[in-house]
Amino acid sequence: MLLKINNQNPESKKINQTIEILNSGGVMVYPTDTIYGLGCDIFNKKAVTKIYQIKKREKNKPCSIICSDFKQIADFAIIPDHAFKIMKKVLPGPYTFILKAKNKAPKTVLSKNKTIGIRMPANNICLEIVKKLEHPIISTSLNISGQQVLTNPHQLNKEMQNKIDLIIDANSLSAEPSTVIDFTQDPPVILRQGQGNVDFLL
Repeated sequence: MLLKINNQNPESKKINQTIEILNSGGVMVYPTDTIYGLGCDIFNKKAVTKIYQIKKREKNKPCSIICSDFKQIADFAIIPDHAFKIMKKVLPGPYTFILKAKNKAPKTVLSKNKTIGIRMPANNICLEIVKKLEHPIISTSLNISGQQVLTNPHQLNKEMQNKIDLIIDANSLSAEPSTVIDFTQDPPVILRQGQGNVDFLL
């Protein structure tokens, strides 16, 4: 299914359609404030496995998750005071923050060190989906692992299209991903420089 959703004011009916698909174990392509994401309900193991199969991604490489607000982030991750001050200033925004995970986080999104990648994009569509779903979704780039990121869902080949249950089309997006910052280390470490400015760490 292909859906066009208003980026500024996502239509409730279309968000509800999206939730139905996610609740039934569906996998979707959705826009963020950086690149297109490939996602599903983080608690649906079959759907998470399907994403790894679609991307041909190694199982020891965990995906990040998208949260709708700080309360939800705090449900799944431990936020140190110094990290919270920075996150409060820059979120929603183009960042992925690595934090120590709480027990509520499913093993499928944890690293070997029990850390978790957290995103809160400045994109109304994905935030509204997560809010309505009432728990996070998987966040991983729309591409085969190791290959170029797709900036438009119409670039999907037929093999990938046939494995995806919902495509939310928000036209072309950037090919530059989020900036990844590891807050489990002191001082914090920039693991990947993407769209997000890191002047606050200097």
